[in-house]
Amino acid sequence: MNPVEFKSESEGMDNERLLSVIIPCYNEENLIVEVVRAVSEASLPGLEKEIIIVDDGSTDGTAEVLRSQAEKPGHKIICSPRNRGKGYAVRLGLEQARGKVVIIQDADLEYSASEYYKVVQPVFDGEVQACYGSRFAFSYSVQGAYFFNILANRFLTFLSNLFTGYRLTDMETCFKAVRRDVFLRLRLTEDRFGIEPEITSELASLGCKIKEVPISYSPRLKSEGKKIGFRDGWQSILCILRCGFRLGKQEFTKSGKKL
Repeated sequence: MNPVEFKSESEGMDNERLLSVIIPCYNEENLIVEVVRAVSEASLPGLEKEIIIVDDGSTDGTAEVLRSQAEKPGHKIICSPRNRGKGYAVRLGLEQARGKVVIIQDADLEYSASEYYKVVQPVFDGEVQACYGSRFAFSYSVQGAYFFNILANRFLTFLSNLFTGYRLTDMETCFKAVRRDVFLRLRLTEDRFGIEPEITSELASLGCKIKEVPISYSPRLKSEGKKIGFRDGWQSILCILRCGFRLGKQEFTKSGKKL
């Protein structure tokens, strides 16, 4: 069964000044309207935005709530018939994106849409192919974050850096702004949260430059709906190793040696 698309109202926008915001969501009926409102109201001087919301097979009332958003200009809503994961939802959103730059926004209030501009501007300006909003860059404090989650994020970032050669401080960040033409060249296959290291590894395979800018972060608790857990951390490690092996094969081939 194929995903169902509700509506598209972004035609006529200038793609060179257009930001595509992909919002993957799952069981967020209590927050999704507030998140979409925050994204809609985010200030982007000189730019326009389209909002692509992908409901990843929610079992609560999220899909019904989203129907009320379908009539708004610049909104596109896609509903997957079953839950597949964030990575799958991002890929569905990319198929519909029309902007010059794409940014991912989780369907919660941990990341502030008011900080889009400083994340996407280096990409629109042509300074880099991708820009990450880092929760840990330049000793930026993270209030209320789980201590274990911070350690896990730092470890995963360190492991990713070993293979990619980047010096990132927050590979796991949700705020990844990437030029759409570059995004479409990435070989993305991860269905769940492994999408984060996979995007970074694929950017490295293309030789892309990534810039980091500091952002604020307000983590929510498991009791408030946070979904990432230990299993996702383990899958991210496996993904980093798998992508790292692929990167290694690519560099070995480039060196002119036979495998």
